[in-house]
Amino acid sequence: MARVMVAMKARVRWIEGAAMLAEAGSGHTLVLDGPPEHGGRNLGLRPMELLLIGMGGCSEFDVLHILRRARQDVTACVVELEAERAASDPKVFTRIHAHFIVTGRDLSARQVERAIRLSAEKYCSASIMLGATAEVTHDYEIRST
Repeated sequence: MARVMVAMKARVRWIEGAAMLAEAGSGHTLVLDGPPEHGGRNLGLRPMELLLIGMGGCSEFDVLHILRRARQDVTACVVELEAERAASDPKVFTRIHAHFIVTGRDLSARQVERAIRLSAEKYCSASIMLGATAEVTHDYEIRST
């Protein structure tokens, strides 16, 4: 069976200083900017912050989807991310840690751990891609409602 490639498009337009307007193919936009010491006015996300947020969103989406399919009664989910970058250019991520806080009723630790593992190893494109340069680790806590 032939694989179908999924195309994605985006456009980033310089506004002024270090500010840019990013437009996704889905029609959504956001402002990117840098700190004042780099010509920015701190009006938006930094591009590397956006990469980290993208990984968090991708992972959390997967975890929630997997837990719902496992009939887990999730009422809230948060992923807190911490990353370290190389000291010299290119300042790639060298370490990323994702801490999941999953809240719900009668949640199974085995199911939560499984969902996070499947996301990290099979489904989250962002996490797997960033894992090529960074050590990506995960942990979790379960809270009851």
